Amino acid sequence: MPSYSFRRASSALLFFSPIVSFICAPLDAREPVRARHAMVVASQPAEQVGLEVLRKGGNAIDAAIAVGFALNWAYPFAGALGGGGFMTIRLADGTSTFIDFREEAPAKASKAMYLDANGNPTRESLTGWKSSGVPGTVRGFEMAQRKYGKLKWAEDLAPAIAMASKGFPAPYALAESLRNARSVSANAESKRVFQRDGAFYEQGDIVTFPDLARTLTRIAENGADEFYLGETARTLAAAMEANGGLITLDDLKNYKAVERTPLTGKYRNYTVITAPPPSAGGLGILQMLAMLEGTGYEKGGFGSASALHYEAEVMRRFYADRNQYLGDPDFVKNPIAGLLDPAYIAARRGSIDPAHATPSSAVGPGKPAGAESSETTHFDVVDEQGNAVSVTFTLNGGYGNGITVPGLGFLLNNEMDDFTSKPGVPNLFGLVQGEANTIAPGKRPVSSMAPTIVLRDGKLFAVLGGPGGSRIPSAILQAFLAVVDFGMSPQDAVDAPRIHHQWLPDRITMERGISPDTLDLLKARGHDVRYEAGPVTAEVEMIVIDGGWLQGAGDPRRSGAAAGY
Repeated sequence: MPSYSFRRASSALLFFSPIVSFICAPLDAREPVRARHAMVVASQPAEQVGLEVLRKGGNAIDAAIAVGFALNWAYPFAGALGGGGFMTIRLADGTSTFIDFREEAPAKASKAMYLDANGNPTRESLTGWKSSGVPGTVRGFEMAQRKYGKLKWAEDLAPAIAMASKGFPAPYALAESLRNARSVSANAESKRVFQRDGAFYEQGDIVTFPDLARTLTRIAENGADEFYLGETARTLAAAMEANGGLITLDDLKNYKAVERTPLTGKYRNYTVITAPPPSAGGLGILQMLAMLEGTGYEKGGFGSASALHYEAEVMRRFYADRNQYLGDPDFVKNPIAGLLDPAYIAARRGSIDPAHATPSSAVGPGKPAGAESSETTHFDVVDEQGNAVSVTFTLNGGYGNGITVPGLGFLLNNEMDDFTSKPGVPNLFGLVQGEANTIAPGKRPVSSMAPTIVLRDGKLFAVLGGPGGSRIPSAILQAFLAVVDFGMSPQDAVDAPRIHHQWLPDRITMERGISPDTLDLLKARGHDVRYEAGPVTAEVEMIVIDGGWLQGAGDPRRSGAAAGY
């Protein structure tokens, strides 16, 4: 039997019987995890769940579904049974597709629902029962599994059910996160489920989620209809009604996942397959890469002021376009072709001054052809056959809105804040958005999630993505460039400090690790630059396929881990 290679030996090893022998990469080595046949990168210990399903004969889609359900107990900070997201798939035969299971605004939602009597935004888009959109995860996972999976639906859910029911030793990161989750403490049911009514979990304590296990068992037995039509749906709708929420049984009944065509673009000899609207992130990655190509930005070297200047300037231009033009494609016309048109890209590239920052007030959205007037988690899987899956899903804020539906065991999203509550006013992530993303019944808010798959010379090369709200596209961009333009290993690329600029506020935020001299050089170019405590960009999870090896890289900014065989 094959041996396993993985980063960060975890308590998960105590309860997965298929594991035979281990090769542990020391934490200070920061080498990517290498394997010949298959790889999973996810928050630990969920990566071991995906590996178990692959070893049982499942394919990458089965493993992704198993990991997704497992994250509800392994990473409740963003485990999104009560949320939604996106999945990018590339099958071994070359077929690519994208599954949109983004949340929707309930039928009772309205454009001005989060404005007070004076027309100013309230916090109801972030807190309380009215902040939740209709969850999409279960419908999306079922669509993917039925169309592209290999095992039975119940087999994919079995590991998550077993662990939620039997329990697992709490990793330190999970115990500390639950202890410090103030939004969880504010809700009586969440406090009971996740904080034992104040008797907080310590590292190594056995964590069980019996309510979640029962909910997942019903979903395993009855399919997604359980969540949208069955006991789970009735319980959720009743709780919403009792607490002034908006989601009804009809909202749940009418929710549908949507299969869409991914966006595809070129950078050098790489083909980038990524998320279409209602994601803005995929378009952003393609647009920023296109603006950088041919500039020679990389000549200064990784982390140089000249390279970071160019990266910040293309970020600035993308985010200006994002906030003006993008919305749910079922409601607004997204000028994708215009935003990626070579002539438009050339004009945006040409507006970059190589030596000076361009104030955001002087940039603004461009005028592409066809334009109308007007916390999250990620995981990647590659299987032995060459099927690849990249998934990002979310509750929006950490632990969503902090509300657990009594008896169901999962947290609800506060995804309604991703809409434009009031044009020109920042949301949770500081984005200043326009009319295209205003609230309407049945509409899906624009997202920055961008699960991405990359080919090199037509062959599978990389699978990557990450959580982090508006900072996702900039983080994915920098990790990808670190590998393809600066020759870094995937683990070094993921570990490296990053920057972020999103047009407004007109500022570069920078992670420590970039030198003060570089900061001063950027200031001399006219940038407002500042360090911030902790990570300032999204996390990135990555698999790179090179020289016959799968190389998995988990992000040290959170409990990312890779496992392969």
